[in-house]
Amino acid sequence: MTATQSPRNHRPLGSLSVSPLSLGGNVFGWTAGEAESFAVLDAYVAGGGNFIDTADAYSAWVPGNKGGESETVLGNWLASRGNRSDVVIATKVGAHPDLKGLSAATIKSAVDGSLTRLRTDYIDLYYTHYDDESLEVGEFLTALDDLVRAGKVREIAASNISAKRLEESLAFSAREGLARYVALQPHYNLVSRDTYEGELADVAARHGLAAVPYFALASGFLTGKYRPGTTVDSARSGGALKYVDTDRGQRVLQALDTVAAAHEAEPATVALAWLAAQPTVAAPIASARTVEQLPALLAVADLTLTDAELALLTEASA
Repeated sequence: MTATQSPRNHRPLGSLSVSPLSLGGNVFGWTAGEAESFAVLDAYVAGGGNFIDTADAYSAWVPGNKGGESETVLGNWLASRGNRSDVVIATKVGAHPDLKGLSAATIKSAVDGSLTRLRTDYIDLYYTHYDDESLEVGEFLTALDDLVRAGKVREIAASNISAKRLEESLAFSAREGLARYVALQPHYNLVSRDTYEGELADVAARHGLAAVPYFALASGFLTGKYRPGTTVDSARSGGALKYVDTDRGQRVLQALDTVAAAHEAEPATVALAWLAAQPTVAAPIASARTVEQLPALLAVADLTLTDAELALLTEASA
C-alpha cells in the first residue's frame, strides 16, 4: 500500500492519505536513541500508522546536538526497512540553528539537507516551521512552489502562523497559480485551545486545510500521569507540570477519567479522540519514547466519543 491509498480510518490531506495519529519525531535522537526509535517506528507502522512528523531543527536544543538528529534517525530507519513509499514523511524548514527564516536561499539549502538526512528524494509534506514576518509571503511561497515543481516536495503546509498571514498566503498562491498550503500545524489540545480555535480555525475551515495539532497531549499532561503530588521521570515533564495545579487542568483530568472509565480506555486515547473529533483536525501528533507508550496513542483510531462525552470534555476544558 502506498501513501496515497486509503485504508480504514485514513484521512485526506491534500493529495496524501494519513492515519488518524501522526507519530511525533521530536524524541528521536533525544530521549530515544536509534535502537529505541527504530522499535517505536516499527511498532507504529505495524499498528496501522503511516504519518511521521519531524523537523530539521530536532533536536538542536539538546547539549551537543546541532539539529537534524531526528531526520537522521528517521532516514536510517527508512533505508534499513525499505518502506519509503508506505509512509508519509512531514518535516519543516525555518528553525534550524544554521538555517533560520524563510528566505528563498534558506529554503533551497535546508530542503537539500533534509533530503540527505532522510535518505530520500522527496518529502511528502513540507512545513514552514514558523512564519517569517520579515518577508513578503510571495518569497517563500515561490520558493516552496519551485520545490514542488522539482519533485522534491509533494505538498506544503504551515505551522505557527497567524490567521491574517495564512489568509494572505492562500490568496497569493491562488492568484499566482502556485502550490498552496494544504495543512496547518497549530498548538492545540484540551488545555490549550485559544491559539487555534476562533480566527485560525475559521481560515482553515474556509479553505479546506487539514489541521495536524502539535502538543496534542500537552507535553504528556493529558496522559493522566501528572497529578498533584506525583513525580514523573521525563525530560519533558516541565511542559506538563504547568497544568497540574490549575483548576482547568484538574477539571480536564476528571472529565478524561470519567470518559476513559466508560470505554475502558486510557486518558491519552480519550484526549486524542476529543481532538480528532474537532472540525478540520485530520490527525493529532503525539510522540512515544518507548514501544509501551504506543498502544494508547494508536487506539485513537478505534475510539469514537459520544456527543455527550465530547460536550463534557469541551465544557471541562473551557
